[in-house]
Amino acid sequence: MRQEDGLERSQIYLDYNASTPIAPEVREAMLPYLESAYGNPSSTHWAGRPAREAVEKSRQKIADLLGCAPAEIVFTSGGTEANNYALKGSFYANGAKGHFVTTTIEHPAIIEPLRFLESLGADVTVVPVDSLGMVDPAAIAAAIRPDTVLVTVMHANNEVGTIQPIREIAGICHAAGVLFHTDAAQSVGKISTRVDELGVDLLSLAGHKFYGPKGVGVLYVREGVKLEPIMHGAGHEGGRRAGTENVLLDVGLGAASVLAQDLTPAARMRDLRDRFWLRLQEEFGDRVVLNGHPEHRLPNTLNVSFIGHIGSDILAALPEVAATTGSACHAGSVKMSPVLAAMRTREDVAAGTIRFSLGRSTTWPNLDYVAGRLAEVLRSE
Repeated sequence: MRQEDGLERSQIYLDYNASTPIAPEVREAMLPYLESAYGNPSSTHWAGRPAREAVEKSRQKIADLLGCAPAEIVFTSGGTEANNYALKGSFYANGAKGHFVTTTIEHPAIIEPLRFLESLGADVTVVPVDSLGMVDPAAIAAAIRPDTVLVTVMHANNEVGTIQPIREIAGICHAAGVLFHTDAAQSVGKISTRVDELGVDLLSLAGHKFYGPKGVGVLYVREGVKLEPIMHGAGHEGGRRAGTENVLLDVGLGAASVLAQDLTPAARMRDLRDRFWLRLQEEFGDRVVLNGHPEHRLPNTLNVSFIGHIGSDILAALPEVAATTGSACHAGSVKMSPVLAAMRTREDVAAGTIRFSLGRSTTWPNLDYVAGRLAEVLRSE
């Protein structure tokens, strides 16, 4: 049986915050580079010039998305490398010493590099968030010290979608003479990520989060910011990231950046998300609760808890639905995610958490069907 949008009932994808499919426009842009422009972009001969041109055109497209100069764009292998470069690059540029400030809800691609830097002698202050997942800029200001090298706060949380007051925090950092980095992997294509509006010095993004290919990302580095490279070799990317450029993936990221400039699809996702939330409230009443900020939240993200149930059990009964739980069940016990724990979510609430993240292909029949199936499954438990 098929839905009117052509998707099989057994294939309803609501995990776009984890990864997105490659958009048709991105695929079409990449296809020629499977066969042509095979030269090394650093070569000046006839085979290398088209490859270099393709890379630089993509760099310009990404710069247009972020509102910066092309020279401020550094291609990486993804968001994780971009985050590592921002943190480790600033640490080593400061003489392999200094203090960092972050929050309790950051992605492991931030938390783990900071733990590594602590093993090398760095100090790290982790600022808490409130029950909605929002950090208080005043707490960031209080955490900054004379030896603070960098503050890193994610733009929008991948689990609950809460959007942080990035511009205000950037102002605090700059007044203190401290660099400010944001992980904007979840934001691109959903909300504005123009660096002049955010006021950031460093910004990370990952291609597969906004309909581009996996294995490619970018670190925006504001002109004048000095980072020590963490990839050493030849002088690629202006000497900032060694390794021959991946023309195919860079082209895909450029094409995805053009699509991401149009936030109209995000507005449509917001409407669908809110309609879905109303449907769940009508179906379950006070047995379903919202996690994250009710207003300052990614337009595609709905993180909810079904009280009295286990999220993993619910999804196991819905094999046709691709979504993510907010807790892990091991040996009969449930361990909530670090994000929900940081928000001081009650254990009985966290246990029943599911994150539904919508995308460009999500339709109301998708969501209406999922709501109906949820009602069937929870009534049978």
